Amino acid sequence: MTTRLIPRQISGPELNWCLRMNRWADVSGIRRLFAVVSRLGDGPMWLLLVALFAWHDVHSGRQVATQLAFVGLSAWLLYRTVKRRTRRLRPYQQYRLITAHVAALDEYSFPSGHTLHAVVFSGVSCLHEPWLALLLLPLTVLIAMSRVILGLHYPSDVLAATGIGGVLIAISYVLFQ
Repeated sequence: MTTRLIPRQISGPELNWCLRMNRWADVSGIRRLFAVVSRLGDGPMWLLLVALFAWHDVHSGRQVATQLAFVGLSAWLLYRTVKRRTRRLRPYQQYRLITAHVAALDEYSFPSGHTLHAVVFSGVSCLHEPWLALLLLPLTVLIAMSRVILGLHYPSDVLAATGIGGVLIAISYVLFQ
């Protein structure tokens, strides 16, 4: 993947969407809500989910935990590699009208690691325990939204991470079934 495939800057409708969503965080209650949601996507919650599956059922729980660890590690390696190759700056770094409402965990924007991890951990978990969708799918959507609202990602970063996550879920399903 080269940087020519992923534009470093955006314009038009995506920029307008990014600006509008970032303005939602001007309301302190919304900013705090999405800052908390974003922190939930930092990683420890996903490790807890893996541990809960491993603890839940000695045999099948460990298999699900292994699958979760596989998709989590795969997602991490993939998004780090893609970020280093594309080097797309974050919205607040490119546009003065966009405010970063929390600190970024790394330098580049494309794709959203928080969204990617939320998608893969939630997707695999829901494949094995469908009732978790009531909790994890809304959380995943909120984590994805938080990244744009907080000024850390473009909508296309989040959409790309969602697509990559779907592919990783499908691969893990084939490998672990």
